Amino acid sequence: MARKTLEEMSLIDNFLMQAVSSDQEVSEPSLRCILSVLLQRKIGQISVNAEKMIPGYSPDHRGIRMDVEVIEKGEASSVIANVYDVEPHTANDTHFPKANRFRQAKIDSRYMESGDNDFEHLPDLYVITITNFDIFGEDQMIYTFREKCEEIPGLTYEDGLCFIYFNTTGKKGGSQSIKNMLHFIENSDETAAVDTETQELEQYIRKVKLDPEVRRELMTFGDYIDRERREEKIEDILDLLGDYGEIPEELIDRINTQHDKESLRILLKLAARVDSIEDFELQMDEVLKNTMVSV
Repeated sequence: MARKTLEEMSLIDNFLMQAVSSDQEVSEPSLRCILSVLLQRKIGQISVNAEKMIPGYSPDHRGIRMDVEVIEKGEASSVIANVYDVEPHTANDTHFPKANRFRQAKIDSRYMESGDNDFEHLPDLYVITITNFDIFGEDQMIYTFREKCEEIPGLTYEDGLCFIYFNTTGKKGGSQSIKNMLHFIENSDETAAVDTETQELEQYIRKVKLDPEVRRELMTFGDYIDRERREEKIEDILDLLGDYGEIPEELIDRINTQHDKESLRILLKLAARVDSIEDFELQMDEVLKNTMVSV
């Protein structure tokens, strides 16, 4: 699949969302505009952090990367009222409910110091997932999840935690302004700017797309993604072959020299169907012949 140009990108694409969130001039008004429409309420004073890393408790434990962290201050500017974790996704490749449960635990842990027992001051947390596909298959624009009491449905459970999934392809639920915003997040061009909020947001995005530094970063980002995907394919090939025993160093070296994406795709399929490392070695040269790549 051809890599998107900056002009073709929309806010649902991680790179553009990161670029907007990193721009000192447009990050706060952009995220305030998005959140105020999607949540249908006024958003107060905020600060925005792009790609916020939260490490694991130790090297053996997993951390998380927040695509965009938005911190909203309370009436007293020193108090954090709400935290928003904004996560755009274009790939349906994870179990979102459990992944977001893990994210919530890691995020909350940063707002309690060791020995602090006053949990009442823990800020409210909104984990906001925006997708261009329907995770739950009900054709809703919005899916909002909060804790509740099964025995007494009307009994509120005020833990301050809310998981919200916005589906840009949904047809049901939501207001016209939310529908406009989700359409703009998926498309992010002048034709999708159909009301005051999306027109305002379109101006911010246009500024970011014209930034020469963003264009340079896109080239670096694209190279990184290509390299990461190549390394993942090689790791998958070696994992499959490793089930049959120790892989000869010479074979590992030969696999590592493959840089062509099609060659790696073919080798991955081969590794998945062979019955031994020897069988893989015997067929490797033959299956790569058609790719016209040196083996």
